[in-house]
Amino acid sequence: MAKGHRSQIKRERNAQKDTRPSAKLSYARIPVQKACFVLDAIRGKDVQTALGILAYNPRYASSVVEKLLKSAIANAENNNGMNTENLYIAECYANNGPIMKRVRPRARGSANRIEKRMSHITIVLDEK
Repeated sequence: MAKGHRSQIKRERNAQKDTRPSAKLSYARIPVQKACFVLDAIRGKDVQTALGILAYNPRYASSVVEKLLKSAIANAENNNGMNTENLYIAECYANNGPIMKRVRPRARGSANRIEKRMSHITIVLDEK
């Protein structure tokens, strides 16, 4: 059976909640592998350096991640009252999202499947 009353269980669950500022983009039309190339480049860096890296990265995913990082910075300023100079990227990762399946006609009436993959990208910031 459950330990404790329902309100006690909820209180304990909320006490364990992560209070670091973060931003999440769901259903991004980028495969996880391509998003991870960009995320690996900025993981652990301070915010200003990461924005500089993303501004000059030629990959399409860098523009999406840059917008998400700016959103996480705004969350840190407005919701948590943190100073932007002290922020760094504590975690950033991409998880598999749904896959859109399409069909491409081939020779002799056969067909090949095209899988257009999506990802859920998350950035978590923290103060030094």
